[in-house]
Amino acid sequence: MIRKRKKKSYTEVYALGQHISMSAHKARRIIDQIRGRSYEETLMILELMPYRACYPIFKLVYSAAANASHNKGFNETSLVIRKAEVNEDNTVKKFK
Repeated sequence: MIRKRKKKSYTEVYALGQHISMSAHKARRIIDQIRGRSYEETLMILELMPYRACYPIFKLVYSAAANASHNKGFNETSLVIRKAEVNEDNTVKKFK
């Protein structure tokens, strides 16, 4: 007998930030704090943390919430940060 698993039907909304000039290690330090938290709690954490990397991440989370409310009609209070990742970008070579 084969059982079919029903997947939970949830919709994902995402925002992608590219070419942000900061080290991935510094951004990961902040991303690890907000992963799995609600949208309102994430904004509060990002506003109160003293790191320079918080502002671009704050803008990115805010943009994802705006996408969710405008395009899909979601309520911003029910949003949760499910997945957040930081990858390395190209290094800039400087000439003397």
